[in-house]
Amino acid sequence: MAKTASKAKPSEKLVKGRCLCGGVEIAFVYPAFWAWHDHGAPSRTAHGAVYATYLGCWRKNIRILKGEALIARFEDTKTNTVRSFCSRCGTPLIYDRKRSKHMVNLPRALFATRTGREPRYHLNIAEQVDWLYTGAPLAPLKGYPGVVWERPKAKKRKVRDDPFDEVFDSAFRSTAKPAEDS
Repeated sequence: MAKTASKAKPSEKLVKGRCLCGGVEIAFVYPAFWAWHDHGAPSRTAHGAVYATYLGCWRKNIRILKGEALIARFEDTKTNTVRSFCSRCGTPLIYDRKRSKHMVNLPRALFATRTGREPRYHLNIAEQVDWLYTGAPLAPLKGYPGVVWERPKAKKRKVRDDPFDEVFDSAFRSTAKPAEDS
């Protein structure tokens, strides 16, 4: 697990975040090591979202500022991971992989301020779901202020084969004169 609240060194800039209910406050030393989107089913299910965005931080740079007693853990023996969450509101807090002894993963959404890294990587992209919003144009939904929607794609009309096309093409070819060489 992460360190409990310890005094930060004067040179350390802490980035602070919290769970939904505010019972747990967590921080890390700026900047995060890296950031990514995880499209894998375990992260998608744990977060209840189309994908989870994480920050990778050095374990030694994580601080639990408040609410350590509220942190519950779920250990997945199949994937050798531990997911910690707030026992009061259910907010995911820490994603810990046993194969990575020195790194801890924190959900990006816990932090309202800059973290020092933009999520530019996508893990488990092969598991991406078909209901993921991919940037299609959105339009306001009439009668529902603040709601936008993706208009359904127009159905393509099936082009029927015209039986006269073949007749016309063969008749045109037989009457067309070949170009003369000069």
